[in-house]
Parts: sequence; structure tokens; C-alpha cells
Amino acid sequence: QVQLVESGGGLVQPGGSLNLSCTASGSFSGFNAMAWYRQAPGGQREAVAYMTYDGSTTTRDSVKGRFTLSRDNAKNTIYLQMNRLQPEDTAVYYCYLNSILPRRDYWGQGTQVTVSS
Repeated sequence: QVQLVESGGGLVQPGGSLNLSCTASGSFSGFNAMAWYRQAPGGQREAVAYMTYDGSTTTRDSVKGRFTLSRDNAKNTIYLQMNRLQPEDTAVYYCYLNSILPRRDYWGQGTQVTVSS
């Protein structure tokens, strides 16, 4: 019903920036939540930035002031603007959507972000 496709990952030096995009295709009546998660090598998947249906956003403490979650409703796309990247940000980043009617979880395939000098 819904497919999420991420793009924008890559290799960047510490202090650099990347802008991740996630485009949703298919049909759904609305969403309960949209988010970006990440999973570092050997680590667990963790939420990075989270948006509820009313547009309220929360950001993980470790990325506050550096990462920004936004959404373009017309394009069915969410973004994660990542600035001042650090090696600790290295991870696979996943797009997430929880839809309404039906209520269901969707995950993208992930996009690799590597921060290295």
C-alpha cells in the first residue's frame, strides 16, 4: 500500500552536512507519526527525529541544534537536514511512517550515512 524510499546518504567529512529525503508512494488517509531512525554498526535502531499528526516534532538530544525534520505535504516527502555531522552519527538511517486507515507501520530500506575524515 505504501512504500518509503530514502535518498541522500553518503560519505561526508566531520563538520559536513547531508540532507536525507524520504518519499512515500501509495495511498493513505493520514498519519499518526513520521520519523527518522538510525542504526549504527552493532547498535540498536533508535529514533532521531519524530513528527506527530499535528506537526509537532521532537528531536533526540544528541542531535538537537544540528538535525531538522521537515515535511513537504505536496510531495509526500519528509527530510532530515543534518548539519555539523560527527563520526558518531555514522549509521544506516531509516524512514518511518505510521498510517491511519489502515493503521500500519512502514519502513524504508535505509540509506547509509558515513562520517569520516
